[in-house]
Formats: sequence, structure tokens, C-alpha cells
Amino acid sequence: MTDQPSPAKLGPTDEELAVQPTMFAAGSLTGQVVVITGGAGGIGRAIAWLFARLGAHVAVVGRDGGKLDALVAQLASRDLKASAHIADIREPDAVNALFDTIWAAHGRLDSLINSAGGQFPQAAIDFSVKGWNAVINTNLNGTWYMMQTAAQRWRDHKHPGSIVNIVVVTTHGLYGIAHSIAARSGVIGLSRAVAVEWAPLNIRVNCVAPGAIETEGWNVYSPEARAAYPRSNPMMRTGSPWDVAEASVFLAGPSAKFVTGETLTVDGGSQLWGETWTTGKPTYFVGDDK
Repeated sequence: MTDQPSPAKLGPTDEELAVQPTMFAAGSLTGQVVVITGGAGGIGRAIAWLFARLGAHVAVVGRDGGKLDALVAQLASRDLKASAHIADIREPDAVNALFDTIWAAHGRLDSLINSAGGQFPQAAIDFSVKGWNAVINTNLNGTWYMMQTAAQRWRDHKHPGSIVNIVVVTTHGLYGIAHSIAARSGVIGLSRAVAVEWAPLNIRVNCVAPGAIETEGWNVYSPEARAAYPRSNPMMRTGSPWDVAEASVFLAGPSAKFVTGETLTVDGGSQLWGETWTTGKPTYFVGDDK
């Protein structure tokens, strides 16, 4: 196996997502409305394609209107239903306005997929206050605002709902992004707690924890770190955003109607394998070959 990451492409293209095989039946989600944050990103984009191909209307949410419009145009060119919504999930007022728009347009919402998020690799001891808050505000606070507002709308409209939060694997060392581990662990804890609280409202809440999934988001990491990712799991390869998309559809849809409060790990077994260093492994842990 080469020690250099492939520079050609990171993640599937729209053309590939349009024809990617899936185990789910065509039309199985016809009539449903799904909100996907981070919808123009690598994982969010794949999730949007799969839900739309199964018949759902996908409302893709993000801050880059150009990327959202381009995705909606790609979906529309294949007669798939989608709409673009510019919103900053870190702002509660913007989140409330988003859900008002969705309900006014469709009169329903069936699933919320929280795929928005991001982090930067850095030793935790060097985090600035601004850097810490930037990751926490998006990955934890923004996710919570979306979860709570969706649940309030479902409660008020007496409509069932399902939430899937895209997190990371927190059960073993993922070093160099401690701020994201803190935020995503918070989301997992929140999901477990409200899965019980919101069960009487017929709202299910689950998480998907991806491992080394090859997307354009990898560009924030060094070539050395990216080269090591295929060796971070016993399957000795990276995953695809499509793997996360299929896990998300499974949990959000009727296929998991008796599943709530769970975290589905999609990592090729990496949580059983060892360690991942996003900033390079310190020489202290490498050992002395002399």
C-alpha cells in the first residue's frame, strides 16, 4: 500500500452519486420531507442524493448559497425534489426561521439529518478561545438548536419525527481534534437523553459515527495524516460518504422504527483497531529504534 494519499478525487462526484447502487427500494420515501444540514458537503451531499433518489424532498441547508444551488440543480436535472436554504445553524433565530419556511412550504417534516460540522487539527494545548468556540458552536450548539427546534415543531403539529446526528468515533483515541471530540461526545449524550424524553412524542433520535471517510474535508489535514487513514482500521481502506448515507437512511426511515438512542459506527472497525493521529504521531509514542 502506498504511503501517499491519492490527489485525484476525494469522495464521489454527483454523477457517481446519481447511480451509486443502494439496497433501498426506489420510491420508499416518496412524500417525505427531509432537512439536511451541511447538505453541500461531502457526507451531506451523499445523504441528500440518497434521500432524494428514494423519493423524498430534500431541504439542504448551509451557508454557501452557490454550493447549495448547484446541488439542487444537479438533483433537479434528474427529476429529484430538492430546495436550498441558507441558514447559520449557530443562530437560534435563523434556525427558527428555517423551520417556519419548511413547514410553510410543505406542511410537514419527517426527518432531520444533522451533517453540518467541522474542525481543524491542532494540539489541544494550543487551542485558542476563538478556535475552541468555533468548533463547539457549530458541532454542538448548532446541532442542538436544530434538534430542539425540530422537536418543538413535531410536538406542536403532533407529527412523528426522526433525527440522525452525524458525529465521530469517540470511543478511542482520535488525537488532534479534542474540541470536536468534546462537541460530538456532547451530541451523543444529548441524543441518548432526549431519545427517552421525546419517545412519548414519537420522535426517534440516533447518531452515525463515521470513521475514515474520504471527502474534500480531508484537505485540512496533512498529506502524512491522510496517508495513514487507510491503515487506521482492520479493513485497511477508507470509507465512502455513501456508506454514511445508507446508514443515515436506515436510521431515519421506517427500517429502524424500533431503534432510538443508538450510535451506529461506520468505521471499518477502527474503534477496535488502535489509534488515529490527525496531527502526526509524536515521537514520544513512536519509540526509540536505537
